[in-house]
Amino acid sequence: MTLFAMHIPDGFLSNPVAAVLGGVAIVAVAVALRSGRELDEESIPLLGVLAAFVFAVQMLNFPVAGGTSGHLLGAALVTALLGPRIAFLVLTVVLVVQALLFADGGVTALGANIVNMGVSGAIVAAGVLAAGRRLLPATRRALLGTVAVASWLAVMAGSALTSAELAVSGTIPLGTVLPAMLGVHALIGAGEAVITVAAVGAVLSARPDLVAAAPRVHAVAEA
Repeated sequence: MTLFAMHIPDGFLSNPVAAVLGGVAIVAVAVALRSGRELDEESIPLLGVLAAFVFAVQMLNFPVAGGTSGHLLGAALVTALLGPRIAFLVLTVVLVVQALLFADGGVTALGANIVNMGVSGAIVAAGVLAAGRRLLPATRRALLGTVAVASWLAVMAGSALTSAELAVSGTIPLGTVLPAMLGVHALIGAGEAVITVAAVGAVLSARPDLVAAAPRVHAVAEA
C-alpha cells in the first residue's frame, strides 16, 4: 500500500486522531440508522447491486502516477441513486468488511476511513446534487453534469481530509502530503466521474424513478 492511497493503514494515525474519528464515525452511523426514509421494494435490488459494485471497485487498485495507485470510491454513485444516508451506510459496510476480512485499511483507522470516504463523500455529493437541482434546469444534461462534478469533488474532499489527518498525526507534513494526495486523486476523481455518469445515465434511461437525485428529470433523448 502506498502512503498516498485513500485507505489509511494501522499505525499512520496518532491515537487521539484515530479515537476522535472513530467517535465521529460511530455517531454518524447511529444518526444514519435512525433517520431517513425506508427503501421501497423496487430500490432494494438496486441497493444490493450498488453495494457489490462499490465493494468490487474499491478492491481493484490501478496505477495512477509516480508509483502510486488508487481506486474508485462509489459514494457519489450511491448518493445519486439512493440518497446520502444509504450511500454512507453502504460505504461503511464495505469499509468494515475490507478492514476486517481483507486487511484493506487499518482496523484502528477504520473510523477515519469511514469519515473520509463515507461521511464526506455522501455529504459532498449530496450538497452538490442539491445545489444543481436548485440552480440548474431539470434536464438530463444538467443532472449528469452535476453528477460528474459531485463525483470529482467527493473524491477530492476525501483526499484532503486524509491529508489533514496524516499531518495532524505527525506522519507527514501537510505541505508534502496534500499536494501529492490532491494530484493523484484529481485523476482518480476524473475516472470516477466518467464511470458514475455512465451508470447514472443508464439507470436514468431505463428507470428514472430509481434515481433519487432526479425527482423531476425524465429519461428523454435531448441534446
